[in-house]
Parts: sequence; C-alpha cells; structure tokens
Amino acid sequence: MNSRKKKRFGIEGTRLGWISVVLNIMLFVLKYAAGIVSGSVALIADAWHTLSDSLSSIVMIAGIKIARKPPDEKHPFGHGRAERIATMMIGFFLLIVAYEFIRESVGRLTSHQTYHYGILAWVATLVSIIVKEVLARLSFRAAKKTGLKSLKADGWHHRTDALSSVIVLIGLYFGSRFWWVDGVLGILVSVMICVAGYEVLKEAFSNLLGEKPDEETIRKIFEIVVQQCNEKVHLHQIRIHEYGQHREMTAHIKLQGQMSLEQAHKVATNIEQIVYKELNISAEIHVEPIEQEK
Repeated sequence: MNSRKKKRFGIEGTRLGWISVVLNIMLFVLKYAAGIVSGSVALIADAWHTLSDSLSSIVMIAGIKIARKPPDEKHPFGHGRAERIATMMIGFFLLIVAYEFIRESVGRLTSHQTYHYGILAWVATLVSIIVKEVLARLSFRAAKKTGLKSLKADGWHHRTDALSSVIVLIGLYFGSRFWWVDGVLGILVSVMICVAGYEVLKEAFSNLLGEKPDEETIRKIFEIVVQQCNEKVHLHQIRIHEYGQHREMTAHIKLQGQMSLEQAHKVATNIEQIVYKELNISAEIHVEPIEQEK
C-alpha cells in the first residue's frame, strides 16, 4: 500500500473515530440521565458502556496516528503495531466496564432495590440502538476497506452496546412486573461486554505473537514463484511478519546449482518485486542450490 493510500485510510479512520466520540458522549448523557431518573442499574451500566466507546475511539485515533508515522532508526519496520496495542487497550476497557457492572448488578439483586422506568428511558434506549448499530456498520465497512484492526474492534464495541440496549429495551417492557429484571439485565449486559472484550483481546494478542500466514496468501506466493521461474524451484521456510499495514516476508528457494550467481539473483529479485506489487509484502528471498542426486 502506497503512502497516499495509507494517509487516506488513516484520515478515514480518524474521522470516523471523532464522529463516534461526539455521538457517544451525547448518548452517554441521555442514557445516564434516564438511568438516574429511573434508578436502573442496567441503564446506568449501558450508559457507561457507551462512554467507554468514546474512550476506546480516542485510543483508536491515537493508535492510528502513531501507526501512520514513517519508519525511523529505532523502528525500521514502521510503527504499525501501535494500532494493535490500541486494539488491546480497547479490549481491556471492555473488561473493566463488564466487571464493574456485574458487581453492581449483583449488589442490586441482593439488596432488592427497585426502579421506575419512564418515557426518558424508552427514548434513550431506542435512540441508542439506532445510533450504535449505524456506527457499528460504518466501522466494520471502514475496517474491511482499510484493514485496520482497531476499527474492527471499535465496531464490535458499538455492536455490543447496541445489543445491550436491546436487552435493556426488553427490560423496559417486563420491568414493571418483576423486581429482579433490572439486576438480571445488568448482569446480561455485562457478560456481553465481557465476551466482546475477550474476543478483541484474543485477536490482538494472536496478531502480536505472530500468526501463521493464511492459506490464500501462501497459495498466491507459490503461484508467483511458479510463474517467475523457468527452472525447477523449491519454495520453503516462508515467514511473514505484520507491522500494521506493513508486512515483511522471508523465504528460501532452491535453484539448480549450475546457475550463475547473476541468474539466481535475478530470479530472487523478480519474485520479490512481484510479491510486493501483487500482495503488498516486502519480500527477501534466500537462494540455495538443489542437492544433486548421487
């Protein structure tokens, strides 16, 4: 991906992040007010979940900004993994929010606290469902277009908030009949937040630890090698390392031992250039001679 595309994608992610921050703060105020008026722990938990979306969006914006910085002496492969670290922080935000409101909801159940939903609670919940689902879909679409993991994580944050608001909406309907509904809904919302946080962290950790290249990428690399080599070639020891939008690959190929150094170098260089052009992977090919059968 060239620098112009990286810049455009970074701007797109940042713009969506700031829109998310503004809308989430507005929704937080609306839902928190509804929660205070009604005395509902589920609504208050849902409000803080929404505010945590604003915090995660700010983290995402910072991560994208750092990830766009060019390589330097200390970071020759760029700063792309800053975006992965931002994704992990979003996951931790979700887990913290989940823990706090599971604790609060259990306390509400043990103390038999009551609550009184009103029209403000209905309005806040319905508006939240619509806005958060729209933000989730925009984030997923932008993540698919840009490849930014933090945008995808932010999208799941929006989606879980929308789903938690759906659960609260169910509670609005049944809440007047059963005193325990609000506490149970608070626990359900918290569990959903916890699951979302776990999924976000699992993907981020897996990427930072180093993942096996996907089969489609390996297949395309083999196709490129076959197309570029007239001689019989053996491709092995493929390693791909991701640094955000930048990917580095090392691989070994075996060529006929009678080939000249210049010919072998030309074959390796051709492979490196095509891999970069078609797959946007910076490749380094190590050439080895084929062992002749005795």
